[in-house]
Amino acid sequence: MKSNPPNWSRTFNNVCLFLFAILATSSVCFSEIKTPAVIGNNMVLQQNHQNPIWGWDNPGESVTVKISEQSHKTKTDSNGYWKVTLDPMKASSSPKKMTIQGSTSLTYENILIGEVWLCSGQSNMGWALGNSDDADLEIMTANYPNLRLISVPQVGTQEAQINFNGRWETTTPEAAKNFSAVGYLFGRRLHLALGVPVGLIDNAWGGSACEAWIPRDRLNKLPVAKPFMDQWRETEKTFDYNKLLATYEEKLKKWQEKSQTARKEGKPQPGGRPRAPRNQLTGQHRPANLYNGVLNPIIGYGIKGAIWYQGESNGRRGHAYREVFPLMIQSWRDAWKQGDFSFYWVQLADFMNEVPEPPTEQTWPELREAQTLSLDKLKNVGEAVIIDVGEGRDIHPRNKQMVANRLVRNALAQDYGMDIPHKSPRFQSMETIGNKIVLTFNHVGKGLHCFDIREPVGFSIYGKDRKFVWANAKLLGQNKVEVWAEGIENPVAVRYAWADNPVCNLYRKDGSVTLPVTPFRTDNFPMITKGM
Repeated sequence: MKSNPPNWSRTFNNVCLFLFAILATSSVCFSEIKTPAVIGNNMVLQQNHQNPIWGWDNPGESVTVKISEQSHKTKTDSNGYWKVTLDPMKASSSPKKMTIQGSTSLTYENILIGEVWLCSGQSNMGWALGNSDDADLEIMTANYPNLRLISVPQVGTQEAQINFNGRWETTTPEAAKNFSAVGYLFGRRLHLALGVPVGLIDNAWGGSACEAWIPRDRLNKLPVAKPFMDQWRETEKTFDYNKLLATYEEKLKKWQEKSQTARKEGKPQPGGRPRAPRNQLTGQHRPANLYNGVLNPIIGYGIKGAIWYQGESNGRRGHAYREVFPLMIQSWRDAWKQGDFSFYWVQLADFMNEVPEPPTEQTWPELREAQTLSLDKLKNVGEAVIIDVGEGRDIHPRNKQMVANRLVRNALAQDYGMDIPHKSPRFQSMETIGNKIVLTFNHVGKGLHCFDIREPVGFSIYGKDRKFVWANAKLLGQNKVEVWAEGIENPVAVRYAWADNPVCNLYRKDGSVTLPVTPFRTDNFPMITKGM
């Protein structure tokens, strides 16, 4: 998992990037041609796409970009910015060279043409391959010269960044070890299935809020985001990092004095060493911080799509996520200006509390529901349901292989036309028959299947008293489930896997492929996360 860097490190990064922005747009201070880090040696350019190539030089300077048989000319504007658009190219594993001529010249080599995917989200996307299941095997076999990786450092800021410190690398055990496990495993599957080069851009940041990935002006126009935005406006008025830092340093000094005395007296070291404060203003929760800091520098680079694993930090704001999450996707698409590129996300895994007895309201089911509802609001999207992959005591499931497999099924089916199962079953309709409710599901493939035992588990039901109880269930044919409970004579609604950490066992089964049924509810009770 990517850990949060020390505050001095973030400050240093921000200063460096700020200075770069000045140099890149100043004819006085800057007198050579430059491109952002995402454009360079070993990069993968998106096949069959008009790829933008951009950078900076002296104002009014002529710039020529050549690759293969193409040659494109332009001039820098008054700020020294230039951009050309390459003609579409077919996938190729033959290394290509790009030359860029301006006031000086650049040459980039070992460039491939293939598929480019952005890997984004919070710690479960940032979680390193070296910390995942079977890490030793995964790392020792990570030799793919045509699978290319690049990571964006963690910079949280309200000022839009134009560059970052990073570079494209070919996949080696050393490079793969610290790269996003989900990203690498997703990209490796694509690379092997398609037989073309694949480029992966990782900009995930552990603990990040969805709102941090969205432009501030768009959040300000969203009513459901107002509580979060109001909270942050207050924080921005009152937060004094320098004061916190001074207090910390004073406490640390006293602790060090106690530690030194204990050492001299041969006594155990004192506990309670003070922890350095975090600068919330440069962190991963502040609205727009990550949009500006780790997304803006790569916006415009040609991509096929994005994979996303986030939601844990928004777990108590499930109601707002219904609108915040689709807004984030749309804001990225608008900024990229390449249409509705594919966007696939991971639904929250099972985690935290034991299954309540009797069934009670919990927050994570509402966040999962918000994620699923986004399928109906946007084009070219997909969801990987992993309600069976989580660990109750660990927010970071180590089985990233399963996560990546369920993500890549969406891409292989929807983007590359492969006839493979990729959608989890979803609730479609219900019918009350006497004291039972019959549920109908879609996307069931060859039929619904119960794992481990013959009867479906994970259902709850309520009658006129509006109190849920755990229910019995039975499969009816390929796509129906009958649900009932003793004492419920007039059932009204049903829920499935509606808990932070549910016990559930219903799948779609297609041969050796099993995809879990998507958690759902048929009621419309007020959400406990509304207004948060």
